[in-house]
Amino acid sequence: MKFKTFAAFVGPSVFMMLLFIAAPLVSVFIQSFQVTQPILERVEVETCTPGFLTQTCTTETKTIPVLDDNGKTMTQTAWVGLQSYRNVLQMDKFWEAVGNGSWNDIMQIDFWKALRFTLSFTLLTLPLVIGVGLAIALAVNNASRTIRGPVIFVSLLPFIITPVIGSLSIYWLFVGDGILTAMMERWTGTNISMFAQAWTIELLMYFYRVWHVAPFAFVIFYAGLQTVNMDTLESAVIDGASRWERLRHVIIPHLMPLIVFIALIHLMDCYRVFEEIVGFRSQAHVISLQWLTYDFMTPDDAGNRAISRASASAMLTMIGIVFLLILPLRRTWRDHKGSAH
Repeated sequence: MKFKTFAAFVGPSVFMMLLFIAAPLVSVFIQSFQVTQPILERVEVETCTPGFLTQTCTTETKTIPVLDDNGKTMTQTAWVGLQSYRNVLQMDKFWEAVGNGSWNDIMQIDFWKALRFTLSFTLLTLPLVIGVGLAIALAVNNASRTIRGPVIFVSLLPFIITPVIGSLSIYWLFVGDGILTAMMERWTGTNISMFAQAWTIELLMYFYRVWHVAPFAFVIFYAGLQTVNMDTLESAVIDGASRWERLRHVIIPHLMPLIVFIALIHLMDCYRVFEEIVGFRSQAHVISLQWLTYDFMTPDDAGNRAISRASASAMLTMIGIVFLLILPLRRTWRDHKGSAH
């Protein structure tokens, strides 16, 4: 292929990636080392009480922002190095809590609280998504042709639903006098509040993530099952291999590249969990790293946003994703080198 033809095909994609991925990433990286604050000045303000003969006036010094010609607050940007990262990590409080051996004190620090949930959510749902997706794929692959189409359609429904809508649907089923909560209360005879403590909220989040993402794994695995060597399977049957042995020694090794692919996609997507936090309204009990970045960007009562801390939180989130992807990427690289030789 000529270079001009190659550039014509690849150029637009490279340009869009540089414009919408690389440039914002560089901007966030730079902003994590900067702090932008309003320029303030101290002025004397005289306040007088109503009246003519009994009027009294007092003078006090106030700090107010400096406005430009358009009436907007003037700001100044200063390089602060790693200060924003220190503000996010709060390592002094973290090491103090570690020294005291207090897990509760560590969980009072927003970043470490968000990191704990994000890692738990990502690593616990990964094997469940792969296992449930593979189980559905095997069931559909072994089903008769007459029911295979409807089963595939029903299995894909959770994946089609918008994430926020899906999480809100689960939330409404359990919150307050939701249908499922009312049924459990009638069955147990006790009042049940699924959103009064963190662990029940997390369980519902795990359930929703597996319910929502397992159909994606099912589609990938089902496509992979169509390429399994039937001669190898027949040979295994003749040799007396059980279903479990055929699955373990024939099917799973054949699907291993797809398992790694699903793991990569799941790790990248799940570590950025945000929809569940919003849909389940769990901010009081459970937060994620992505939601923490969003919270830093939310204006306070004065309209100020912690852009520097939000940038530092975003960079720390990206570093976490890179660390999670190292193992599956190393396996993919080894498989690629092995197939090349």
